[in-house]
Amino acid sequence: MASVSVSDSFSRNSSSLHFPSSSSGLQRFTRQKSSSQLRIRCSGTGIDDRSTIQGSLFPFQNLKNVACSLFAVWAVNAASPAIAANQRLPPLSTEPNRCERAFVGNTIGQANGVYDKPIDLRFCDYSNDKSNLKGKSLAAALMSDAKFDGADMSEVVMSKAYAVGASFKGVDFSNAVLDRVNFEKANLKGAVFKNSVLSGSTFGEAQLEDAVFEDTIIGYIDLQKLCTNATINDEGRAVLGCR
Repeated sequence: MASVSVSDSFSRNSSSLHFPSSSSGLQRFTRQKSSSQLRIRCSGTGIDDRSTIQGSLFPFQNLKNVACSLFAVWAVNAASPAIAANQRLPPLSTEPNRCERAFVGNTIGQANGVYDKPIDLRFCDYSNDKSNLKGKSLAAALMSDAKFDGADMSEVVMSKAYAVGASFKGVDFSNAVLDRVNFEKANLKGAVFKNSVLSGSTFGEAQLEDAVFEDTIIGYIDLQKLCTNATINDEGRAVLGCR
């Protein structure tokens, strides 16, 4: 008999897989979940009942059994979706003057989306601000439901920012780095993206009427996705090269 068991910290349940084995008639792979760390235990009986193989999934070593290796992949794949499904935005910051953090920005953020302190700009209003946001680094900033209408955000760095549902009507994004930004359901009517970087950004259900895309830098796949947005006018589609 050969068996494999896994335990992790996500929940308390178990599942098993059974496969035929030429040496013992049946192999049983068991995934056991408990409050301990995610681990793999492989044991087998057959020609040598005393052989036992134990190993840790992280790092993945000391696993000398092919079946155990395959089971480890299955266990990780089964656990990973549960982690992704439970991801949530952090609670709204209670920091006083949190909206003013945008006027300072991140000191180390830049294009990698790394920051020294998270910037929570949700529900803040920066309408018609012409000086405080220009050239700031707002990498990985939380901007959902914030209002930036008419603001000058030229040369801003917003890599990996979360701007779902935010309003950017008439915002000047000229020469800005806007890669990997989530603009889903954002209002970008009349926004100017002249010479800005949009690679990796998403615009699902965003409003892009009269948006200007002159000399925009964007990848081919991202461009194809952007061109599916029906709110882009004919001039914008021509500039982008949408077919």
